[in-house]
Amino acid sequence: MAALILLPLTLPLLMAGIGFLFPRAYWTLALPIISAAALLAVGVGLIIAVQASGPVVAVAGWLRVDALSAWMLAVVGAVAVVALWGGAPVRSKSKASVGSFTALLNLFLGAMSLALVADNVGLMWVAIELTTITTAFLVASGEGRNSLEAAWKYVVLGAVGVAIAFLGVALLSAASGSHSETGVSWTSLMAHAATLDPAMTKLAGALAVLGFATKAGLAPMHSWLPDAHSQAPAPVSGLMSGVLLSVAFYAILRIQAVTDAAVGPELMRTLLMTAGLLSLAVTAGLVLTQSDYKRLLAYSSIEHMGLLAIGAAIGGELAMAAVLLHILGHGLIKSTMFVLAGRISDASGTHRIDGVQGLLRVRPDLGAPFLLGTAGLLGFPPFVTFFTEVAIIVAGFTRGLGWQMALACVLLLVVFAGIARQVLAMTLGAGVREQGRPVWWRRLPIGLALLTSAVLGFAAWPLAGTLLAAVGALGGVR
Repeated sequence: MAALILLPLTLPLLMAGIGFLFPRAYWTLALPIISAAALLAVGVGLIIAVQASGPVVAVAGWLRVDALSAWMLAVVGAVAVVALWGGAPVRSKSKASVGSFTALLNLFLGAMSLALVADNVGLMWVAIELTTITTAFLVASGEGRNSLEAAWKYVVLGAVGVAIAFLGVALLSAASGSHSETGVSWTSLMAHAATLDPAMTKLAGALAVLGFATKAGLAPMHSWLPDAHSQAPAPVSGLMSGVLLSVAFYAILRIQAVTDAAVGPELMRTLLMTAGLLSLAVTAGLVLTQSDYKRLLAYSSIEHMGLLAIGAAIGGELAMAAVLLHILGHGLIKSTMFVLAGRISDASGTHRIDGVQGLLRVRPDLGAPFLLGTAGLLGFPPFVTFFTEVAIIVAGFTRGLGWQMALACVLLLVVFAGIARQVLAMTLGAGVREQGRPVWWRRLPIGLALLTSAVLGFAAWPLAGTLLAAVGALGGVR
């Protein structure tokens, strides 16, 4: 099983090499889909292996997969399959760069996989920095000057974030004192948490969370996200919103686990609750007046990351299990929505909300799933987001965070009203039905993603053991 850890790292590299060797070949668009499917299979296999025999270790302990890492690998694989399969263009607009584009997608998948399986703190930081580099080129591959501006903004703010995170990681290593191995290993940090220097650990945890929160799109470090996600090609937007933010949030969860074990949960609870509520407030204030539907989806990502931060701040098995399940549900729905947004843009020639009307009548093949996906993002039953949001709110009330949960509910209602109003304006109304619909193999991932997100809530009970094992891998976050 140790060799299985290497597959999500080596296969994307191999596929990237093939993409660079055949820069004009349209068939190279299948390469990242193959990598994503392999990542999903490996993630599921590692979930089974970890439950059967415990964490899997490779490369002299530098790589380690526990229940949380295995879950996140499966999530990245599942969301990537939807984003890359559904978002694959029918034809290449730039044959000279299609191979490079697919190569960058494979490198992106490999970097995210490395961040998830690295037991070395510094190696995880390097992997997250690699995601910044690869996604910057992918964002810039969009059309027009706005894509270049969005990529530049993303690089600048992302670099600031990872620099702050690096300082936090360095201080966390220094806080280990005489335990030299503790400074590089998550498992050692958790094992020696009681011996970490408290003052330095608090500073390290705060800086690391602040830095990784920039990558996770949490307010007030979110300003790069709407530009980057709205200007990137559809599959890139789906990957960034669906799983890149979650991979950065995974790093926050690891930092939180160490800090909580060393100095108690108060510091992380305050930081994450503040960032979560602020993210909801920012989204609530901006979705009401949004005029670009891709930016609307980007702001929705900030809302959902804020909800995840609130769940992590609450802690406990119920909230944390809901957070992990929400990561999967949101990833599937959001990647679907960005794929559909790309198709709507191709059909209408505009990103403006007022430029798209009557989708249900004009293009029901786009309007119906777009409306269903919106229902999932807003937490309508039977979508899994309904159950996870309720679980997080209930967990907050039961742990004495009443006013915070009340405020979160009010902000969620405002976001609900803003997004619903904008999407209904796009989907309802009169219009002349147009010809044309995607071939079945391009509609299939959209249908599967929406169906999966609709039944996941009812599958939570069979998944309970897997989710609780993943929560337990964090050391039982308080």
